[in-house]
Amino acid sequence: MQAAWEEAKRGIEAGDGGPFGAVIVKDGEIIARGHNEVIKTNDPTAHAEMVVIRRASDKLQNFSLEGCELYTTGEPCPMCFSAIHWAHLDCVVYCNTKADAAAIGFDDTLITEIILKKVPDPITFKHKPDDSCKKLFRQWYDDPDRVPY
Repeated sequence: MQAAWEEAKRGIEAGDGGPFGAVIVKDGEIIARGHNEVIKTNDPTAHAEMVVIRRASDKLQNFSLEGCELYTTGEPCPMCFSAIHWAHLDCVVYCNTKADAAAIGFDDTLITEIILKKVPDPITFKHKPDDSCKKLFRQWYDDPDRVPY
């Protein structure tokens, strides 16, 4: 956790983004480090967890991070929570809670409430069925060489 804290501090001091740092550990060794880089990269998805997942996957040359643990200074937001599951991490250890983050301006409550359908979504999503798009799904599914993830 100390390494995640150091990453968060590095990010704050560099002005890269919010006070969030993360590391991924495999077999007791840190394989990737990252901190929030939203401001640095103008990428709203560049949360510490997303950054470190990308770096760990690159280092291991694998989209699956089974056998790895993530240490992060903040409880993951819904986006990072999803990425953690897509990456198949074994464990997540965090310090500050979502309530702690909300108290300093990083409040993801609305996103969670939209996902849970407790409040209406302010963004319009339109379903437009198209046979050619369905065929793409079928093409991938029927490919005997596809790599499921």
